[in-house]
Amino acid sequence: MKKTVRVVAAVIENEDKEILCALRSPKMSIPNMWEFPGGKVEEGEDLQTALEREIKEELSCEIEAHDVLKDHTHEYDKFIIQLIALKAKIVNGAPNPHEHSKLLWLQRENLSSLRWAPADVPAVELLINQK
Repeated sequence: MKKTVRVVAAVIENEDKEILCALRSPKMSIPNMWEFPGGKVEEGEDLQTALEREIKEELSCEIEAHDVLKDHTHEYDKFIIQLIALKAKIVNGAPNPHEHSKLLWLQRENLSSLRWAPADVPAVELLINQK
C-alpha cells in the first residue's frame, strides 16, 4: 500500500496581485516542475503552523497563513499526496530559494504557462478561474 503524505502549500500573493511560484530542483522528487512552496505537516501541527514553519525553512521569510484554498489528493507512482493549499501573505523578509532552483512571481492568467507538478494543478486551475 502506498504511503499518504500530508503537505501544505503556500499561495502567496504580492501587492501587484502576482503569485509566488517555485521550481523544484533536479535533486527533488518530481524534479524541474513548478509548485507552490511548502512541505509536510508534522505530527501535532495545525495547517497554518506547519506552513509558516516550512516557508521559514525553505524561503527564509515569514508568512501569515490563512484559509484553505484547495484540498486535493493526488496519487503518484510511489506515494499519495494530500496537498492542502492555503492563502498566505509575507509579513517579514523576501523569499529566497534554498531548496528550489528558481522563484517566480506571476499574474494568475499566466500561471498556465508553467509546467506544474500534478498535485498542484487543481489549485492552479482554481486561481486562474477566480479572476
